[in-house]
Amino acid sequence: MTQQLAPRTSSQAPSADPSPARPTHPGAHIADPGALGTAAFALTTFVLSIFNAGLLPVTLEPVVFGLALFYGGAVQLIAGVFEFLKGATFGALAFASYGGFWMSFWYYVTFVSPTLPKESAHLATGVFLLAWTIFTSFMLIASSKVHRAMFLLFGLLFITFVLLTIGALGGVVLATRIGGFFGLVTALVAWYLSAASVISSTFGRDVLPLGKF
Repeated sequence: MTQQLAPRTSSQAPSADPSPARPTHPGAHIADPGALGTAAFALTTFVLSIFNAGLLPVTLEPVVFGLALFYGGAVQLIAGVFEFLKGATFGALAFASYGGFWMSFWYYVTFVSPTLPKESAHLATGVFLLAWTIFTSFMLIASSKVHRAMFLLFGLLFITFVLLTIGALGGVVLATRIGGFFGLVTALVAWYLSAASVISSTFGRDVLPLGKF
């Protein structure tokens, strides 16, 4: 037995859906995590590099430990998680990994390094830095498809890690000092990237150029 459908009256007319359109791609509603991730990376790198460059006594270096754990570490890791939600593989890997770098750095200098033999502790530090140099090398290759500013950032970071690795493994203080200055420049470029993102967001247009390939 079939049912007869009553004619639709004006009171039954469908109303316009006031809800906003659904995002066209994953994470479209999420703010750019890159602004936060690069800011956290920049500030922590800047402070540590001051000591690597020998601009302040190493006895003051513990000032960076809190930054390494919370800002460069945890906050950058959070930025990486949101990059995953946005489907951005490069940003997710970069922020989550370097967030892990800063947290592991804090753990290493706080709990591991003091227990190592003084005559060979520099070798452990060198291996730690060498592993991150290798990781940064293929991130540098990947960054060449992002934009020129990102490629510059990873190029400087790679040079920084190479110099710090040489300084640690070979006990070459000059390499560590030069690496510290490269780290300072790396931090400034990372801050530029963060500024470009947040200023573009608030102005509603591109303000600071990134040099697209």
